[in-house]
Amino acid sequence: MNAPKDDRTHYSKEELKEFEAIIVEKLETARKQFQFAKEVLNRKNDEGTDNTTGNIKMLEDGADVLEKESFSAFAARQQKFILQLENAYARIQNGTYGICIVTGKLIPKERLKLVPHTQHTIEAKEQRK
Repeated sequence: MNAPKDDRTHYSKEELKEFEAIIVEKLETARKQFQFAKEVLNRKNDEGTDNTTGNIKMLEDGADVLEKESFSAFAARQQKFILQLENAYARIQNGTYGICIVTGKLIPKERLKLVPHTQHTIEAKEQRK
């Protein structure tokens, strides 16, 4: 099931507008998720567990630490994803979007729709392994 060969070196303005819409939507969602994670990380312990004693308190503290670590990792991933999407948006603006930085070939549309921030064709990604 090979995609038809595309010998073009750039996407058309219409195609770039389509990719731009995908990126803007993903950016909006990623920023909301990042903001939520930051809010979770910054929240105070307002659940009133001050009167909890002994082992239960230690379990709750451990769960809180685990939850914060999880949200911290999520926030870091979201921040990286946002930066990648912003860079992809900049590539659309400067006309280099969709061109593999390794092979110089046009990245297939299907790949860009699934991973709009990619800068590599599958071929280039496999070469890196």
